[in-house]
Amino acid sequence: MREAGKSAETERETGGESEKSPVKQSGREAKISLRGLFGHRWIMKNISFFLFLAGLGVVYIYNGHYAEKTIRDIGKTSRELKEMQYEYKTLRSEVMFRSKQSELAKAVAPFGLKELTTPPVMITDSIK
Repeated sequence: MREAGKSAETERETGGESEKSPVKQSGREAKISLRGLFGHRWIMKNISFFLFLAGLGVVYIYNGHYAEKTIRDIGKTSRELKEMQYEYKTLRSEVMFRSKQSELAKAVAPFGLKELTTPPVMITDSIK
């Protein structure tokens, strides 16, 4: 039947088993149990998982290096693009300046060409 100190609720919660206090292990006993837990057989059983973790680590390191390289390349390309934009703007302004009528007149003066002061004459065909 029931023990003297236990109630019916306590027996239902524990399933009728008496509660045992946890036994404290000394440092030496804990080392022995860890050796049993991480023994040769356990390591050989999980070697494929360890290799998977090592491969995952290699992929993780490669991904970090690849990302850094990509960021450096993007920065380099961005600097080159800015430099080319500056060069384009400089050349465009130079072409606009040289294509002004007064600048063209100065450029062709050494060749003996002068700007027309009279309007051009229209040539008509009299054979019609």
